[in-house]
Amino acid sequence: MTPPPPGDGARTTPARRPTIKDIARRAGVSESAVSFALNGRPGVSQGTRDRINRVAEELGWQPNSAARALSGERSGCVGMVLARPAHTLGVESFFLQLVSGVQEVLAARKVALLFQVVEDIDTECAVYKRWWAEKRVDGVLVVDPRAHDPRPELLASLDLTAVVIGAPAPGEDTPHVSSVWADDSAAMASVLAHLHGLGHRRIVHVAGMPGLAHTERRIRSLRTEAARLGLHGIRSVTTDYSDAEGAEATRRILDEPEPPTAIVFDNDVMAVAGSAVAAERGIQVPDRLSIVAWDDSALCRVTHPRLTALVRDTSGFGRLAAQELLDRLDGGPVRSIQAELPHLEPRESTAPPAAG
Repeated sequence: MTPPPPGDGARTTPARRPTIKDIARRAGVSESAVSFALNGRPGVSQGTRDRINRVAEELGWQPNSAARALSGERSGCVGMVLARPAHTLGVESFFLQLVSGVQEVLAARKVALLFQVVEDIDTECAVYKRWWAEKRVDGVLVVDPRAHDPRPELLASLDLTAVVIGAPAPGEDTPHVSSVWADDSAAMASVLAHLHGLGHRRIVHVAGMPGLAHTERRIRSLRTEAARLGLHGIRSVTTDYSDAEGAEATRRILDEPEPPTAIVFDNDVMAVAGSAVAAERGIQVPDRLSIVAWDDSALCRVTHPRLTALVRDTSGFGRLAAQELLDRLDGGPVRSIQAELPHLEPRESTAPPAAG
């Protein structure tokens, strides 16, 4: 019988996954010895273990995550769920840099990252329950802590190891999860001190999403520092972090009878959008309006004028969180780890306000 010619009707035999039996045959050992070696269990000599691992790598063998989960072993995967509007992710560099740092640490340990974007916290909690039931992940990285956050208690009830990226809201008790955080209050205080020192007295904060712990912390810090400095009328307006809402907030602010002489934006894309709105109105930056961006990025450095920004190692923040999760999975204690305080980098977008 003549085999079918190559083309649309041709069939190809799929590549077969190498098995423990294949490794045992190539290495000249029993299948039980291969199992012991690949799972890090005692019962084989170091020389045999090295030979088995070398053969497994040559054959391209990878553990079956489903089988490992059923046997009670780790899945080799950790999860991250983001409950934010999906349209905001394509323009904000923070999460790209954060995930880059997370992936750098996980890749070194050959641990996969399962990432999902959802609409709200309820859906996020449902994802955790499903992952736990399916044994899909060994632990999770939790972002955007908020007031009355249901996630730490849920994860504790599921006995799912977690690290929260960001400080919990004041009064929130999270004894079962580690946290990696930066001091947003001190960072905001440094921004206000810089603007106040330049002579600004009318300042508006274009904040991120309401309800997030770091948003509320920045707003409180702004009010506290303003009161300490004797400033009145200092306020915050919330947005969804997008360039569209950042631009719209800027238009409303600049249309006020007494517009501010300085605006602090909670991320880089809103700051760039705000700078563009000022240019549309013929308002020169920084002669008539000073602008500060919360997170520095390439956008802040290539915009004209270059934007004054809070600088921090966001990738390093992700690496710190991922390493803490791996440490917890290896039996380490619950910890609260403070990352390096962001520092303000003054550039051309801030200057003393125009006289009068």
